[in-house]
Amino acid sequence: VVVGMEGSGVYGAGLAEFLQARGVELVEVDRPDRKTRRQRGKSDPIDAYAAAAAVLCGAATGTPKTRDGRVEAIRTLRVARRSAIKGRTQAINQLKALVLTGPAELRQALAGQSTRQLLATCRRLRTTERPIEAADPITAATKLTLRRLARRIAALSEEIDELDAELRPLVTATAPALMAVYGVGTEVAAQLLTIAGDNPDRLRSEAAFAQLCGTHHYRPAAAAPSGTGSTAAVTGTPTSRCTSSPWSGSLLTNRPRTTPRADEPKA
Repeated sequence: VVVGMEGSGVYGAGLAEFLQARGVELVEVDRPDRKTRRQRGKSDPIDAYAAAAAVLCGAATGTPKTRDGRVEAIRTLRVARRSAIKGRTQAINQLKALVLTGPAELRQALAGQSTRQLLATCRRLRTTERPIEAADPITAATKLTLRRLARRIAALSEEIDELDAELRPLVTATAPALMAVYGVGTEVAAQLLTIAGDNPDRLRSEAAFAQLCGTHHYRPAAAAPSGTGSTAAVTGTPTSRCTSSPWSGSLLTNRPRTTPRADEPKA
């Protein structure tokens, strides 16, 4: 018995765990494209039939993550860490924008400070009056906002440090050889482990792992029966395309030439 499932890591996570615990083979099925949904309709019976057909014809070969070990614990902690970093970055940008657009006297007093010095100074800002009662409500409101943002940033930094302290022993116990590699820290190792999952045997080659991360332009035969993708890896900031690579070269050679060569007569 083989079960084809769409979204085994999201809404189908509970069912996937139930089936895997009972030894049922599970295959991850991609969502039908829009053209197929327009032609055949969209409903639960149609989706279930399409999932079964994809497994039977061999179009679906991805092995879902088991999510039953330390890697799943690492992934869960990184959810909180990622949101804390995002919130801290947003608060720092807001604080600097307020300093830049704030009253001239306050802006001059805070100018030329590093981020760490600026946060320490803003945490110490005091105002004796509420904005509604102050003679200069803009300065009073700006001081209050800067102090609150600085305190929020300090709290988020403390939360990130606590999460790092919880992640470090988990990652080290899960992949000590990876942590021993020069230049690989807790965050990098945790990201790689999260991509591979608790069952890394589903990745049968380095090409399969590269394809899983969205860094491989082709689909090698050895990489076809690989695992499901990683959103964090695929949606990372891409590097600029190398014009000497085979992929970009094929694009450049297939692209019609719009400018004549030097030896060609101009129209």
